[in-house]
Amino acid sequence: MILFQHEFMLRAFLAALSISVIAPLLGVFLVIRRQSLMADTLSHVSLAGVALGFVLNLNPSLTTFVIVVLAAILLENLRMLYKTYSEISIAILMSGGLALALVLMNLGKTDSTISIQQYLFGSIVMISWTQIKILAGFLLFLLLLFILFKRPMYVMTFDEATAFVDGLPVRKMSIAFNVITGVAIAVMIPIAGALLVSAIMILPAAIGMRMGKSFISVVFISMIVGVIGMISGLYSSFYLNTPAGASITLVFIILFLAVNSFKTLHKLLKAPLKK
Repeated sequence: MILFQHEFMLRAFLAALSISVIAPLLGVFLVIRRQSLMADTLSHVSLAGVALGFVLNLNPSLTTFVIVVLAAILLENLRMLYKTYSEISIAILMSGGLALALVLMNLGKTDSTISIQQYLFGSIVMISWTQIKILAGFLLFLLLLFILFKRPMYVMTFDEATAFVDGLPVRKMSIAFNVITGVAIAVMIPIAGALLVSAIMILPAAIGMRMGKSFISVVFISMIVGVIGMISGLYSSFYLNTPAGASITLVFIILFLAVNSFKTLHKLLKAPLKK
């Protein structure tokens, strides 16, 4: 195939396969826990990590990882502090992360606009074999965690009060989940882009919830949708010469609209005709 005659597209394809499983798997838990905006918040905070890397002349991926993990822990602490108004934590971190990123960008002594844009929108060309190995390793780690802690996470996700009564360390589990989500975002941002990574996490999960009838079916359908969306977006990006992250997101939106339209039409056809 012409697509795989280019080594960078082969790397992008392998990265897309890993992301298509990582993002929906975490996205399902985020959607069910009503924390869809958490992915968006952490992706915006990640920009501060990128900017900090350029200011300190360090690897932006490393500083992004540190900042996002700290933000994930802080997010859970703020959520517990404002239990009734949990959206306050999202507003504080999102605005604070963007503000810090803008300040750090202006403090930087070198022109890093192009590099910042690569983290904003992602870059297929920038994918390295090292990044692919990191994605693959993180994928295996995430699947192992899912197998080992599927039931405790299921209980905590649907009802934290019941999980607490059952003796589960709810807060520690919640912080661990936030940190893992933050790490996933930090790993995916150079490829998917900070502005689009949350859509890649949430949209497949939203589609899976419309199609699945059980928790496990929702997870697997979300992964299948993730693979279809990522690969289709990658193909269209290559042949239409469009940004990969944007193309993938648009494919997911088209799939979301198609599934919801079909479900609505099916419901209308099944409804009895009014006399």
